[in-house]
Amino acid sequence: MERQQTLASSSSSSSSSPPAEDAWVDSYLKLLPQWQSLTSSNQEQMVKVFSLMKPGMLFQYEPELDAFLQFLIWRFSIWVDKPTPGNGLMNLRYRDERAIEARGKVRTGLEGPGLTVSQKLWYCVATVGGQYLWARLQSFSAFRRWGDSDQRSLARRGWFLLQRVEGLYRAASFVNVLVFLYSGRYRSLIERLLRARLVYGSPNMNRAVSFEYMNRQLVWNEFSEMLLLLLPLLNSSSMKSFLRPFSKDKSSSSAGDENLCPICQANPSIPFLALPCQHRYCYYCLRTRCSAAPSFRCSRCNEPVVAMQRHGVPVDNLAQKQ
Repeated sequence: MERQQTLASSSSSSSSSPPAEDAWVDSYLKLLPQWQSLTSSNQEQMVKVFSLMKPGMLFQYEPELDAFLQFLIWRFSIWVDKPTPGNGLMNLRYRDERAIEARGKVRTGLEGPGLTVSQKLWYCVATVGGQYLWARLQSFSAFRRWGDSDQRSLARRGWFLLQRVEGLYRAASFVNVLVFLYSGRYRSLIERLLRARLVYGSPNMNRAVSFEYMNRQLVWNEFSEMLLLLLPLLNSSSMKSFLRPFSKDKSSSSAGDENLCPICQANPSIPFLALPCQHRYCYYCLRTRCSAAPSFRCSRCNEPVVAMQRHGVPVDNLAQKQ
């Protein structure tokens, strides 16, 4: 009982008495060296770990990483008779077309066995190994500068051989795309050589892909290509003169802007006049526009320019356009 009373009294006294004002400061000063030693040791370990990660190391091994990822996709999809992630979203699977041709007509077009073991292995060799070897060969030839070697050297011949093989492959791929658009079979050369055709996996399964984003992307691509095609064909000066009557800003025709060149909007260092309207231009601006467009019109009044005259020179010394 006495012991419990003493404990209760000590606890009550300790709970009732607040700590000293500098108790937290003293505790911080005591723990600060330990914390600094821990952080410094952790920082040194992190520096030692990342000292092995040199800049450009991942770029150096990019073909190996791509080949490894392609191998993982092949191993867990095609090798086990499952579609790739993209084909799975579109409800597609690979079918051995040789077995279908030997069997004859099919009822729905979806029957048929999957790829054989040899087709799967050759698919892996072509997609994973072939792409890896080609990427490594191209990087090695570019690093060794085979294209800059002598004309009769072996490296130069190897460079020309690589270029011809690449050109033939691209031409064959283009022809295969045209045949695919016509017949709907074998979207790549590898699939055509292996006779591996993509067919629907299930006839009653809806596609889980929304084509909204794809439609927007296609519309934007077509619109940007149309603009890139039409913009070089448009004459900026004629468009400005055509839209000037509809513009609300009339400051370009004010008296203050009459002394500026209407093309470069600067004070002409060598002022020339466009005839017959006699508006001031820079010599180089007016000369280049008249040389580029024989039917050039004045940017201010849309009057055809038939000649050019130096400012302050009599009319007899006209410089006719060539």
